Amino acid sequence: MQLNESYWTKRYLNGETGWDIGYAAPAIIRYFEGIDDKDVHILIPGGGNSYEAQVLFEKGFKNVEVLDLSKKPLENLKARCPEFPDENLLHSDFFEHEGSYDYIVEQTFFCALPIKLRPIYVRKMSQLIKEGGKLVGLLFNIPLNQDQPPFGGHKSDYEPLFQTCFDIQHMKISSNSIPQRLGNELFIEMSPLKV
Repeated sequence: MQLNESYWTKRYLNGETGWDIGYAAPAIIRYFEGIDDKDVHILIPGGGNSYEAQVLFEKGFKNVEVLDLSKKPLENLKARCPEFPDENLLHSDFFEHEGSYDYIVEQTFFCALPIKLRPIYVRKMSQLIKEGGKLVGLLFNIPLNQDQPPFGGHKSDYEPLFQTCFDIQHMKISSNSIPQRLGNELFIEMSPLKV
């Protein structure tokens, strides 16, 4: 199975989007309600339909960028939120992306990547986040699956991986997951290690 652009586009076109809850994840929005500076630069990679980007934009965060390998979910976001800036919709490969961000939001992107890409993901994330910036969001806390996304994993899998490049402030069961995922998501907050 090749998890390329056509694979993900087909999933969107066929409505095979079980990861998509149809609205912004409460844990992520709640986190950003505590951020007063609306000028911060935020990236949501593998953003999909990115309800989080829409809500953050509507709450005054104007420097939110959404990156996805498939163009279809970016078009879906633009259709729901026509005022969202075109230049902030990035139809691109995360691993080739360049930029510098105060916050990067993790929401079902990590679990969509093949296991072998996880160390590369961690290094790339640490490179894209400014000093003092943070990686925040949710990771699935479910059995590791080897054959198709979501690939999952547990805290004991994630901690050694992220500790290579990040200072982990929080990696704990999310207290405000949606009911269907209660106990199956870890809320994360971490900062890149200084080099």
